Amino acid sequence: MSQPKHDLFDEPACAKNRDKDDTARKKGCGGKSLTPGNAAGGCAFDGAKIVLQPITDAAHLVHGPIACEGNSWDSRHALSSGPQLYRTGFTTDISELDVIYGGEKRLFRAIKEIATRYSPPAIFVYQTCVTAMIGDDIETVCKVASERFGLPVIPVNAPGFVGKKNLGTKLAGEALLKYVIGTEEPEFTTSTDINLLGEYNVSGDLWTVTPLFQRLGIRLVTSITGDARYHHVTRAHRAKVNMMVCSQALINVARKMEERWGIPYFEGSFYGVEATGTSLRTIAKMLVERGAEADLITRTEALIAAEEARVATELAPILADLKGKKVLLYTGGVKSWSMISALHYAGMIVIGSSTRKATKEDKERAAALMGDEGETIDNLPQRDMYRMLKNREADIMLSGGRTQFVALKAMTPWLDSNQERHNAYAGYDGTITLLREIHKELTNPVFAQVRTPAPWEA
Repeated sequence: MSQPKHDLFDEPACAKNRDKDDTARKKGCGGKSLTPGNAAGGCAFDGAKIVLQPITDAAHLVHGPIACEGNSWDSRHALSSGPQLYRTGFTTDISELDVIYGGEKRLFRAIKEIATRYSPPAIFVYQTCVTAMIGDDIETVCKVASERFGLPVIPVNAPGFVGKKNLGTKLAGEALLKYVIGTEEPEFTTSTDINLLGEYNVSGDLWTVTPLFQRLGIRLVTSITGDARYHHVTRAHRAKVNMMVCSQALINVARKMEERWGIPYFEGSFYGVEATGTSLRTIAKMLVERGAEADLITRTEALIAAEEARVATELAPILADLKGKKVLLYTGGVKSWSMISALHYAGMIVIGSSTRKATKEDKERAAALMGDEGETIDNLPQRDMYRMLKNREADIMLSGGRTQFVALKAMTPWLDSNQERHNAYAGYDGTITLLREIHKELTNPVFAQVRTPAPWEA
């Protein structure tokens, strides 16, 4: 690999890494690497593809067995406002003969076919376990293909066996830093240019926030990488401020962009009324410090006040029904605390929040928000989850699709809060949608019916 893996384990801006001793740090993210062939919980290749695939006008070519490509079409609901090429699954589909003789020629032919048929602005080529183990040199193939076909062909060296998904996200970030960001100059810049890092426009989350920027006169250079265009990402180095939306994913990109181009960054969230307001205020303050007009802060406060009043008006009919309801939040990362803020707005009580894939700061924020009413949970076995829901310790559970059947078995309302969902929950409009969806689940008459004993049981 072009960069020693342990360099990423020693990321100085990662709070989790800073808290480890040297021995634990060398073991890497998650404590141990995955067993080859075991992708449970997400492998490094999965993490890299999650980060880069939302660059919507680029082609994404998986060099490996067809099973590694999986389901490219809407795999994470990372939506696009235009190009759809990113949804097409390109793979070299290597066979046993390629394992014996090597798959580099097959890879070159695949790149040629994509370049000729689709003419994308760039092609990302992903190394996988099998092709890495047989020694295919994708960096050389990509370099030759780039010169031959006159477009960037970018190697992404993140085979699954090197580690877990979090490592893969950082390897994808390194590929962006090495081959993409800073390779083109923008036609113009403004004093209010910003980037969002670690925002993937899941179910349209980004689109609930960009109207706020537009009303404030803030220009989003690019989101890395939600609904992104390749040429926009290349010019991201001229922004004035970076906002880190997911602290675990691309912290290495935020730190190195600050070192190379002097772009300060902060970590924020757009989940919940309070968190959205805090993030907008921070962006405005940092932009003014970097040369934007001082009235940006005044305009930001006016927008926040107007939006908070609108949210209060639209949610007024359902807040009484939500107040005091207990929630089990089984998600992770930045949502382990940011969604608590959204739920507290409605007077709901969070009895527990999963802190998987969360930083130390995420855990501290979650604990502080819940207070004595709840606890942070690193790992909750499904039998304990079922017991809590069956005993009605929580009125509803918010989680990913893998645990929905635990809630349904316990006859408890459940709402998808992860990437498989179909609604945007970020920003002010997203908060309204989230609380309305929770209200629908809690007031659904089916749960009262299924909890009523059958006549022969009575």
